[in-house]
Amino acid sequence: MSPHLAFEQAAWARGARFVVGMDEVGRGPLAGPVTAAAVVLDRTCIPDGLDDSKKLSAKRRMSLAQQIHQTAQVAIVHVGVEEIERLNILHASQLAMARALSLLAQEPDFALVDGNRLPPDLPCAAQTVVGGDALCLSIAAASIVAKVARDSLMVDLAQQHPGYGWERNAGYPTPEHKLALQNLGITPHHRRSFAPVRNILYQVKTPSA
Repeated sequence: MSPHLAFEQAAWARGARFVVGMDEVGRGPLAGPVTAAAVVLDRTCIPDGLDDSKKLSAKRRMSLAQQIHQTAQVAIVHVGVEEIERLNILHASQLAMARALSLLAQEPDFALVDGNRLPPDLPCAAQTVVGGDALCLSIAAASIVAKVARDSLMVDLAQQHPGYGWERNAGYPTPEHKLALQNLGITPHHRRSFAPVRNILYQVKTPSA
């Protein structure tokens, strides 16, 4: 099944004019921010081929992200490691989505949010859509621009901290990344509350017998 406009059409039929799709990427990595996007599609000019970002090649995502930025209202927010550690990853993800929505030029009437939890205190009515990036065009668009933005940021961070493979793994816990953690140690961009990173910290702090 490909994403469709049924959720947006239902909101439009209820009188909403500006319907925003919201998604986040980067909840699972050991390093880097969690990134959220809010996208209000122009219903008269929707790029062809929008889909769950995980189903698209990097080249296709880049092309679609460019088209989305050219045709839609888009806001993207990165929430960094300090806030992830302070809030926990779920609340940091929700904060990123709420901040992205607040940055849109036009305040939306209705929000479609990927997942099963709404960020608190949204300024408009909203609906969760489980698996929304594969079902809802607005959420699919948000998933694409969020992933492209976060992947690009991780490529930049990889140049500052070579050896972890972030330009390939985007901070996710691949064997390459976990081996680099053992050999190179922990950077300021690592999430210390996440088990593989926390375990290394514990080993460092615990004297050998």
